[in-house]
Amino acid sequence: MAHEAQKAIARNSLLIRSLPEQHVDALLNQAVWRSYDRGETLFLQEEKAQAIHVVIDGWVKLFRMTPTGSEAVVSVFTRGESFGEAVALRNMPYPVSAEAVTPCHVMHIPSPVFVSLMRRDPEICISILATTFGHLHSLVAQLEQLKAQTGAQRVAEFLLELCDCEHGPCEVTLPYDKMLIAGRLGMKPESLSRAFSRLKAAGVTVQRNHAEIEDIALLRDYAESDPADSWSKS
Repeated sequence: MAHEAQKAIARNSLLIRSLPEQHVDALLNQAVWRSYDRGETLFLQEEKAQAIHVVIDGWVKLFRMTPTGSEAVVSVFTRGESFGEAVALRNMPYPVSAEAVTPCHVMHIPSPVFVSLMRRDPEICISILATTFGHLHSLVAQLEQLKAQTGAQRVAEFLLELCDCEHGPCEVTLPYDKMLIAGRLGMKPESLSRAFSRLKAAGVTVQRNHAEIEDIALLRDYAESDPADSWSKS
């Protein structure tokens, strides 16, 4: 990917596009641009945070290791999404680890660069608050899904987010493996398989890493229906 193309994607990220325009070029010119292979580590839990990260292409997962040694997926980020702002600016250790779940490109903005700009222009602090609010909103939405939706409804929402059209039939490619999808949605792999089976009633057919959606409106209705109704249809 050409460097100018990477910069264009970075400019359209929530973090960068909310910055005062006069600082954008300076920030991008001081950023570190890296490519990662699938399975490669970006940083480890408890390492000192030294940068803010923006995904340019591909997918990155954040996860924690539980006391029992199992992996708990906290979030998954893709093109134009940023993470690590709060801990990097406070010079704190990462509360999670980050790993590339597909080949990906990531822009790293060194913390001192951002802090220096914040001291010169307090408007940048508002940009950081905006992205932090975005992360909080996303976490609240995930919590709401876990509390208020069945597993099949959460999978339906996940598929709808991947759709590049608003109406009619659609085919989507699952962006990463099903074990990670299950972890991202707070499910066990076997529960994910059962959820895919239940979604046949909503016009969804899954073959390997492809999902064919018969009617987006029908799937949206399923995702937004009362959970009791969704169970009765399974």
